[in-house]
Amino acid sequence: MTETTIDRPSAARRSVCAALVSLPAVSLAQLRVEITGVGSQQFPIAIAPFARDGQVPVEIESVVRADLARSGLFRIVDAGATPIAENAAVSLPDWKARGADALAIGSVTRLADGRFDVRYRLLDTIRQGQLDGLSYVSPASDLRLTAHRIADRIYEKLTGERGVFATRIAYVVQTSRNSWELHIADADGANPQSALRSREPIISPSWSPDGSRLAYVSFETGKPVVYVHTVATGARKAVANFRGSNSAPAWSPDGKTLAVTLTREGNSQVFLMNADGGNVRRLTTSSGIDTEPSFSPDGQSIYFTSDRGGGPQVYRMPANGGGAQRVTFNGDYNISPRLSPDGKLLAYVGRRGGQFKVHVLDLASGQETPVTDTVRDESPSFAPNGRMMLYATEVNGRGILASASVDGRVRTRLSGPSGDIREPTWGPFIK
Repeated sequence: MTETTIDRPSAARRSVCAALVSLPAVSLAQLRVEITGVGSQQFPIAIAPFARDGQVPVEIESVVRADLARSGLFRIVDAGATPIAENAAVSLPDWKARGADALAIGSVTRLADGRFDVRYRLLDTIRQGQLDGLSYVSPASDLRLTAHRIADRIYEKLTGERGVFATRIAYVVQTSRNSWELHIADADGANPQSALRSREPIISPSWSPDGSRLAYVSFETGKPVVYVHTVATGARKAVANFRGSNSAPAWSPDGKTLAVTLTREGNSQVFLMNADGGNVRRLTTSSGIDTEPSFSPDGQSIYFTSDRGGGPQVYRMPANGGGAQRVTFNGDYNISPRLSPDGKLLAYVGRRGGQFKVHVLDLASGQETPVTDTVRDESPSFAPNGRMMLYATEVNGRGILASASVDGRVRTRLSGPSGDIREPTWGPFIK
């Protein structure tokens, strides 16, 4: 590979092959979800089977249960097999006696035009009242999204924080020696769509703050070039195609600026540019390799990886230029910095005892927490509510997606029937 960068644990996995092929998006096989661990505190909730009027292609309650369980904050109480409609009268003391502090019920009705009327209620068994209730009219293609939205409402009503189940993720799959695909999927890995197919590597996808675009690096011309890809239309533009390597794009919080790593003036250094490729200006100046930039949520700082001190570590500097300060001090190898949405936590991949694990650093206290149980992790990315993280790892010689709570208590593995999965990024809240 011609990209100049600090070595990653998976760098040898990426080889350069032939030319890009752009194909229409298609639906792909679903990922398998495996959850381990539990949260420090779990809220007991029952999600009853929704009553159905006619054939319904998605089991709404199953998606809601899986979403809540994956967060680690909920204990799913067995609700039995009997459907309970949204307008049914229920005995809340009975459900409290069964160990549920909350109960979700609902109904799905097929309308004459082929759409579905989905209604749900969330009931509080302790205070004996209703916490939430809503109705959605959804085409069949959006029923999973409707289920995710219901899970988001339940999550927010019971935790006070916004849920992320209706958001999207992007990642790269190498399906064969000469085939890479950029996938966009639901946050649980379901409903994957191929946004781009290539005979050469695609790396480093990064969501724009509004979720409408992805920046990424493609090797279709024989060297790394940064593209910006409009998700809705598939239109794409090369925005960094300078001499040498163009890599590691990262969006500013306002979506107007990209930070990129360029070698056009020698070693890999961090540059800023307009999102359309204009107004390129150099940000870092060092004799080492500066790469993997990431903006702070307020847009005032850039975090990046540099070996200017001897080994790769995370540094921070003002986004408008100035001196850089070292941020990571544990271990001799820390790369791929990403900030939590509130700016309080820094995630990165650290090598400890020959193992590459995702760590989370509390920037105020300096406390570092390893959050994974795997040993070849890469590309950490925070959920937009800051409670979970998405990353890639390797299990049994194969790349898979995984997620973890920021305290490391809950871990989820998402593995599919084929392909080597890498380079994940969690998208923003959907407006």
